[in-house]
Amino acid sequence: MNFLFEHFYGLANLGLLGYVVVTLLWLHATMMAVTLYYHRDQAHRSVDLHPVVRHICRFWLWLNTGSSTREWVGVHRKHHAHCEKEGDPHSPRLFGLKRVLLEGAELYRVAAQDRETLEKYAKGTPNDWLENNLYHHPTRSYLGIALLVVADLVLFGVPGIIMIALQLSNMPFMAAGIINGLCHAKGYRNFETDDASTNLWPIGVLVAGEELHNNHHAFPTSARFSMRRHEIDMGWLHLKVLAWLGLAKIRRVAELPELQEASRTTAELDELRAIIIHRMHVLRHYTLNVTLPVLRRELESLGENANSLLHATRRQLSWAPEMLDESARMRLNELAQRHPRFKTVLQFRSELKQLWEGAHTSNERLLADFHAWCARAEQSGIQGLQEFVAYLKSFRAMREPALA
Repeated sequence: MNFLFEHFYGLANLGLLGYVVVTLLWLHATMMAVTLYYHRDQAHRSVDLHPVVRHICRFWLWLNTGSSTREWVGVHRKHHAHCEKEGDPHSPRLFGLKRVLLEGAELYRVAAQDRETLEKYAKGTPNDWLENNLYHHPTRSYLGIALLVVADLVLFGVPGIIMIALQLSNMPFMAAGIINGLCHAKGYRNFETDDASTNLWPIGVLVAGEELHNNHHAFPTSARFSMRRHEIDMGWLHLKVLAWLGLAKIRRVAELPELQEASRTTAELDELRAIIIHRMHVLRHYTLNVTLPVLRRELESLGENANSLLHATRRQLSWAPEMLDESARMRLNELAQRHPRFKTVLQFRSELKQLWEGAHTSNERLLADFHAWCARAEQSGIQGLQEFVAYLKSFRAMREPALA
């Protein structure tokens, strides 16, 4: 009996607070390994982790999830390639939010078992002896989870059973459920991406910055996910510490556009290139400084209640038109029909997007079309549009390649 009692709490024999702290640190380490190694290092190549850090992450994730680098990267890259469209492995728009939340891990496993997905989207991931004979081996991938269970029971005894349950449900709930589910259905958007990605805040401590999903889809190859002052990217904070220790090299980060005094009469090709690369920021600036102010003035001139309508309209304008449901599109169209100047700025916004998304025969033609757009905007008689043209003319030419 004494022997059983002595080993009830395992070799570590921690108090209640000790078990809680160890569990939280354990879960946090798993999320950090996912975001830094799987996501930012392997899937998007935005950072280069030290080889030692990479292998520690590979082993830790095999131990805690049973998945391999090849599987995770292949499924994630396919998600970006087919986001919200046929072929997306876990889109709530295709499978429904409830299914992604409750069965997200199953959807991931189905995609990870597709050989074509791995061959097409997992290129560049580890292909060494350990990957092929242990981490990605069909009969040994769950050996890591078995080792985790044994280690927890030996170290933490009976309380280790609860710890095991939390450790093994961490990724299915946080990643497969919250990130793949809620971050494509609920939350706010900073940028008008061509998908349903959103940001959830403030849960950054729990999800390591992955909850800033709309920011990530706007700038997928950026090592930093936070874009606004209130947003906290815990993965970025850890990455900065690793870089300071010489254990990581940050390759790409999405920066704000560089602006200068608008002294030029027209933008040249290099400035236009900077505008197109920073198009997510340009569209956000247009919404906040052109579209919404014009609508506010239109509403106030007619004595209508502006605040509630502006809030709803701002949310609608953060989505690409094809991502809005029919009722939202009808509300925007009705609003445009009632307010001609609002309709005008929406049309200019649509034309600007078409300009950088369309096919052009040459750079000279693209630049000529852009100059023509600016000239019409300046002649529109709408102050917001005229000021927006000045904002575009203030873009500084980029000295080196940046994120698209």
